[in-house]
Amino acid sequence: MIMNAKKLLVGIMALLAIPAATAQNSPYWQQHVDYTMDVNMDVESFKYDGNQKLVYTNNSPDTLDQVFYHMYFNAFQPGSEMDMRLQSIKDPDGRMMNENGKSRIAELQPDEIGYLKASSLTQDGTELDYSLEGTVLEVKLAKPLAPGQSTTFEMDFTGQVPLQIRRSGRDNEEGISLSMSQWYPKMAEYDFEGWHADPYIAREFHGVWGDFDVKITLDKSYIVGGSGYLQNADEIGYGYQAEGVKQPKHKGKKTLTWHFKAPMVHDFMWAADPDYVHDTLKMENGPTLHFFYEDEPGLKENWKNLQEKTAQAMSFFSRNLGEYPYDQYSVIQGGDGGMEYAMSTLITGERSFESLVGVMVHELAHSWFQHILATNEAKHEWMDEGFTSFISSLCMNVIMDQGKDNPFENSYKGYFALVNSGLEEPQSTHADRYDVNYAYGIAAYSKGAVFLSQLGYVIGQEALMETLRKYYQDFKFKHPTPNDVKRTAEKVSGMQLDWYLTDWTQTTNTIDYGVKAVESTGETSEVVLERIGKMPMPMDILVIYNDGTQEIRYAPLRMMRGEKSNPYPNLSWTVMPDWPWAMPEYSFKLDRPKSEIAAIVIDPSQLMADVDRSNNLWQAEDTANKP
Repeated sequence: MIMNAKKLLVGIMALLAIPAATAQNSPYWQQHVDYTMDVNMDVESFKYDGNQKLVYTNNSPDTLDQVFYHMYFNAFQPGSEMDMRLQSIKDPDGRMMNENGKSRIAELQPDEIGYLKASSLTQDGTELDYSLEGTVLEVKLAKPLAPGQSTTFEMDFTGQVPLQIRRSGRDNEEGISLSMSQWYPKMAEYDFEGWHADPYIAREFHGVWGDFDVKITLDKSYIVGGSGYLQNADEIGYGYQAEGVKQPKHKGKKTLTWHFKAPMVHDFMWAADPDYVHDTLKMENGPTLHFFYEDEPGLKENWKNLQEKTAQAMSFFSRNLGEYPYDQYSVIQGGDGGMEYAMSTLITGERSFESLVGVMVHELAHSWFQHILATNEAKHEWMDEGFTSFISSLCMNVIMDQGKDNPFENSYKGYFALVNSGLEEPQSTHADRYDVNYAYGIAAYSKGAVFLSQLGYVIGQEALMETLRKYYQDFKFKHPTPNDVKRTAEKVSGMQLDWYLTDWTQTTNTIDYGVKAVESTGETSEVVLERIGKMPMPMDILVIYNDGTQEIRYAPLRMMRGEKSNPYPNLSWTVMPDWPWAMPEYSFKLDRPKSEIAAIVIDPSQLMADVDRSNNLWQAEDTANKP
């Protein structure tokens, strides 16, 4: 009898083809880096050495007298900050623990640890003083770098690839030899907040955009894929060479040098294995897709079928968020689950087909939110993981024909479970500071996704999708902050939304509204609603009458200073006076007696994250008692 939310949610899908809004320029400044690296990898010892030339441009208004590099591989050593955090947190990441529940990092032997060390470092030819503090290299400049100036750093470095523990490393559980992420000395980000030289403890990454020119020399039997465009494809072969060019034999050579260039990225990943199969798929009006995986029983068929699904997902995201700006994307078997990188991803491959598509879709969506928008995930991880989860759920519902009435249902369930656990912390908590991994995961992924799906309830689904497109267009390559997505939604919707950003992300306030009473007043009736939770929301109230007719009463939240359009085009929509947050109760009249009312329902779409929906429904006694 109650109106099904399916019609509203189907409406969301219909809006996904609306063209992107016109971009507006932002005055944001960004630092710039140009990396040139030559690396030699010994595939027997898993040690490597390299030279890095880094041209750093200071576009900030500040004069810099120091810089910081990330040296991530140093986290994979007994006694590191990552190891200590793993041993002290209540619910450590199971991938990083052995069968006895002990830290895998703690038991690494000297030839199994990871390390990354600078052996020399100069600035414009002058030797520099530097100090390695765990995963951060602290560098004092020989000459301060003024606003608008560039300087050139040159570093010789050595490294050892750790046994695969988390994301990167050698010899992962599926037998992939090298998953090379977070492997090079990486300049830390400097922005309007200052330096972001966070130690590598567990979470994800923040970086400076620039151009990468990378040469990787290793055993000729290995096939390499990752970020960037291969510059010497005809020389290398292995599926890269141009059509009609024969596979080179490489006779007399022990090693090959792979030369890649990646423009305007903030990271560079590569992976290598002698047993990789390399397939390509050139999209019509889209990039060339590359796939690297091992040809094993039960795996090849899934990876072949994955290729068309990747093209479908690429088209979906480009259509609904904005055009993918590169000419290539690679899906590579490796790592320890799924992790996004510039122009590529590492995913484990021994999965069911739906799981394989799911992890690909999620990591591909990160190309927009983490590698083109690129919020600071240490501080605002929910803007990447949550927004990625939101758009991934919509995409999976389409390309996998899932037919879900509410594609975000699992995100809501996750959020409600976190609230009930008593472990919730504000989303503004630094990613490394959560008491438990569980709270971090739900806050970042589930509550982050609900931020958007619920925003659609507040401002309307059409305005939500326009907000996402405008947000991408206005803030790509600019490291946006939470205020930027809020301001974008305000500009699109005409509403004031500071209350929404504040309560949802900076507090653990919950939403709880109820139908307190329905009273008869002769030929009319009065409905009384109550606000039980602290977080305010506007109200969609569905009224169902005994004769089968239905209508929607809408009570805007006063502090919104606006109202949304009718999301139920087939129902009467009455906009009532605003509900001020400070008023715990709100009442309105219906022009029909109580005896004619079958039910009153708060938020029939169930897109509002009300933590107790049991009081969202009032039913007439005779209706409630019917089987």
